Amino acid sequence: MTRPDFTPRRRVALVLSGGGARGAYEAGVLAHLFEHVYPKLPPDFEFEIVSGTSVGAIHAAYLAATAHLRGAERSARILETWNDMEVRDVLRLRTRDVLGVPLRALGLTRLVRGDGPKQLAAAVGGLVDLSPLERIVGERIPWRHLEANLGAARPGALCVSCTQVRTGRVTVFMDGPLADGHPWEHDPNAVAIRGEVGERHVRASAAIPFLFPAVRIGERFYVDGGLRMNTPLSPALRLGADRVLVIALKHSPGLASDHPPYPEEVITQPAFLLGKVLNALMLDQLEYELQRIDLVNAWIEQGSKAYGDDFLDTINVAVRAKRGADYRAVRTVVVRPGHDVGVLAGECFRAKEDPMRSMGTLASLLAKLALRGVPGDEADLLSYLLFDRCYTGTLVELGREDARAAEDDILALFAD
Repeated sequence: MTRPDFTPRRRVALVLSGGGARGAYEAGVLAHLFEHVYPKLPPDFEFEIVSGTSVGAIHAAYLAATAHLRGAERSARILETWNDMEVRDVLRLRTRDVLGVPLRALGLTRLVRGDGPKQLAAAVGGLVDLSPLERIVGERIPWRHLEANLGAARPGALCVSCTQVRTGRVTVFMDGPLADGHPWEHDPNAVAIRGEVGERHVRASAAIPFLFPAVRIGERFYVDGGLRMNTPLSPALRLGADRVLVIALKHSPGLASDHPPYPEEVITQPAFLLGKVLNALMLDQLEYELQRIDLVNAWIEQGSKAYGDDFLDTINVAVRAKRGADYRAVRTVVVRPGHDVGVLAGECFRAKEDPMRSMGTLASLLAKLALRGVPGDEADLLSYLLFDRCYTGTLVELGREDARAAEDDILALFAD
């Protein structure tokens, strides 16, 4: 393949979604980018804006903190984490912890982690101890290089989306020379905070409510940003991106009529309902936002034809005053799973000959409960929680395969 021509000064963004164990798919896509797409781009290429939430925030921080490394090393490090994944790497499932879950679920006791000389609560609530996830975030991301990479505008902005517990508002923590909070000044549902982004911001973004404790940042507590914005496209657009690569963690949406109605005995199963609740909580506005981008693009094109080349500049005077950011034509490419990841989770677990031996008794029991009463072609709840190499390894390969299929579109996105 010949290397395409690239236009300088493009503001190119990468948007990374949330979804627990589904993040292995994201790692597979990133690995292909590092190994096969970056070498076809100019030597100094890096995304100007990286926006992530939940597990996508972990990957966004990883991408920014490894921007100084060669693609092969960046790929090897991220794949090592997911290909060797075990449940205990993310969830602490000791007997005493599991026995304490009912008490914590009823509010009779709670997890509290102290921090600092005054031992202020650094993390509170949740059913499961956050320590294993903290180790992954702390050890697998080379934080000492993050400041230098951001200072060199590689990337120019790192955005991590969280949900503030008290208000329920989306909070976008951003760092880097392109970080700018002004586009959020007129938004009643979201706020942007510019400053140094670190481990705690990423842990807060990945703290699935009820499962993991809320994390304190300053005087406030935050949880998973995916509750309100699971695919954080908005921060990239508000910071001026006009080329956006999105990695989604749900397969292409189908029509409701594509699936027959569920029988009553399935609807009443807790595992089935919890999986659908998680899907509903994590169901973001990605499809709506992509349609809106197409609408604005068509509006700009037709307006320019009808009123001249200065149409957009004239309109943006009013838009900028009310919205804080201009409208512009935006090109997008979305890489998403070619298969239903819920189906893959169920298939991976059911194919295990001795799950108690390979996963441990408690983790195996948790997985079986997540499948109890669930139809054979679904395992939505399990797909978020199955941090096991049988599943994550499958998703990594699926991500690499889908990225390979989309490689021409990705390169064309960056080309003139």
